[in-house]
Amino acid sequence: MKVARRDFLVEVGTEELPPKALRGLAEAFTTGMRAGLAKAALGHGDVLSFATPRRLAVLVKRLAARQPDQDIKRRGPPVSAAFDTSGQATRAARAFAESCGTSVENLQRLDEGKGPFLFFVGIRPGAAAVELLPNLVQGALDALPVARRMRWGSGNAEFVRPVHWVVMLYGRDVVPATLLETPAGNLTRGHRFHAPKPLRVTAPTSYERALRERGYVLADFAARRELIRERVTATATELGGRPLISAALLDEVTALVEWPVPLAGRFEERFLRLPREVLISTLQDHQRYFPVEDSRGRLLPCFITVSNIESRDPSKVREGNERVVRPRLADAAFFWDQDRKQPLASRREALDAVTFQAKLGSVGDKTRRVRALAGEIAAAGNGDRAAAERAAELCKCDLLTAMVGEFPELQGVMGTYYALADGETAEVAASIREHYLPRSAGDELPATGTGVALAIADKLDTLAGIFAIGEKPTGTKDPFGLRRAAIGVLRILIEKRLDLDLQRFGARALALVRADIERIASQTGKPTVVSSAERVAAEIYEYIMERLRAYYLEGAAGQAASGATAMTTEMFDAVQGTQRLSRAAGVGKPHRRQQAYRQHFAQGRREPAPGNRRRESARGGGGAAVRFHARAARCCFRGHGAAGVRQRARTPGATSPGRRCVLRFCAGHGRRSEAARQPPGAARADAWSVRRRRRSVPAAGLRLSYTARSCSSSAR
Repeated sequence: MKVARRDFLVEVGTEELPPKALRGLAEAFTTGMRAGLAKAALGHGDVLSFATPRRLAVLVKRLAARQPDQDIKRRGPPVSAAFDTSGQATRAARAFAESCGTSVENLQRLDEGKGPFLFFVGIRPGAAAVELLPNLVQGALDALPVARRMRWGSGNAEFVRPVHWVVMLYGRDVVPATLLETPAGNLTRGHRFHAPKPLRVTAPTSYERALRERGYVLADFAARRELIRERVTATATELGGRPLISAALLDEVTALVEWPVPLAGRFEERFLRLPREVLISTLQDHQRYFPVEDSRGRLLPCFITVSNIESRDPSKVREGNERVVRPRLADAAFFWDQDRKQPLASRREALDAVTFQAKLGSVGDKTRRVRALAGEIAAAGNGDRAAAERAAELCKCDLLTAMVGEFPELQGVMGTYYALADGETAEVAASIREHYLPRSAGDELPATGTGVALAIADKLDTLAGIFAIGEKPTGTKDPFGLRRAAIGVLRILIEKRLDLDLQRFGARALALVRADIERIASQTGKPTVVSSAERVAAEIYEYIMERLRAYYLEGAAGQAASGATAMTTEMFDAVQGTQRLSRAAGVGKPHRRQQAYRQHFAQGRREPAPGNRRRESARGGGGAAVRFHARAARCCFRGHGAAGVRQRARTPGATSPGRRCVLRFCAGHGRRSEAARQPPGAARADAWSVRRRRRSVPAAGLRLSYTARSCSSSAR
């Protein structure tokens, strides 16, 4: 039977929604509607999303009028229990029939292999769409990602913002429903000033056109966003420049306006002496303006704002925006001049009065810990230890400047400018900004060696400190940004290809933190319960490894390392398992042959290192564990199914006196092959061809360089 289909529209009209969350709310609402329709088995066509500052809407095309009929086959009691000896229906049979809405006579006796049972076989008619839609829409609204919902008036309804109207149309008919204590209808509202009166929506397909032509509202978020981009770019071209359009700012401006009208404004050229980041932060973050630069990348003394009204006198709107931004820039210029009256280093002592965390001490305490750790990391990486320690002393000083107090997002950036003004070296100054990197997923990494050492030290200190006092993140709460810190350390190690012992420096960071915790506890008389160093160090390392798992499984490794094989959970677990074997075998550091290989390859040579052409015998316990670990990593990261561990023959054609073992990682981790169980002198059934490749294990904490072999056999 052919099912009738009509378009369906739902719109929830509210007060102004949070601009930064609007796009996510619209996508979640659309996703929830799709999921609800699929669960209800209601067929439909395209699903379109609409979002403006005052509304969330979804248009479903060609929605089926009814659910399809469902075949029902329900099993009841056994026949032996359904009828007594005289053949009369028992209470069990009658109760089952009543629950199915039928009589005992209409039940069937079927045998599916476990004896005869009573069955109810029938057809359940599908429910009408208009009966299902109210609960379906309510479920999608309840599932929106809203951290805090609010109430309004005297009712008990909760939503992101107070709801003023609801539109629900199936075809041309209003769906009878009450959502969020607001009855559904067919009246929407246009622009707050250009079209304040209610607008009647006659059909779902005319919704977008009615708002655009009669309501001065562009309801499609994506179309409105693209229109803003085009008009802002055209306005900047008229000014002789190009706009700085970030995706986040464009989304926020799109969520602030329903009828975008770009306008150009200007500010005094004297403000161009301020650092570029200060001007951009003032215009973008505080005013939601688009800065303009020339073809050489220099900022121009103008900006572009997007108004939400088509004014009869645009000059008044322009003057108002210029009047607002002028004091902002004047404040920034005052802070810039005042901060440079004293050296950046003079603020170090004042950091002792700023609390980092009550149990971990002040920011000054953290700076001293980072200084010690950064120096050791720089020395381990053949970097400039003195530069790393100097940068660590200055890296938090800009937190006490007036500029960062007014513009917190410029921490690190202003420290770089102030350090250069004080005569610090370019690398030390740059590392003050770089030690906060990466700030988010996909962000840039430190470019200087000093910045790398300082960034790792700062993040390891934060991880060690918070874990030491038992405040590790749980669920979605991460107030100290430990997930970001762990991923930042991993990205630096992997993408910068650093040979750094993560466990060693993690333990060193923990030792520095524990010393400060004990000192603070003795001074305050409030002892802090701290777990054993070994336990906390293990927790930190496992936490970082979990972030490493996510890093690889989400595909970031494929972008960071060329030629990397796609990672799977089994591969990652295999490498972790072999790493535990290495630790269990007592491997505290790489074998001397691994060290020689690393030094040899670090010099750019690819031929075998002198004295290392023979592989070490499998009888060495620690060395064997390291080799096992390297081969497991080789098999997992290269995607091979097997790897051989055998002693090389002393002469061509000679039989190896050592054991032959093939470790299969994909088909059972650590299992020995049939060849391993044969006596040493037995003839080999396969002729293996070996191709040698040089490769490093692309995982943090695996300090190994090794010879990768990919084995193939025609017999297989």
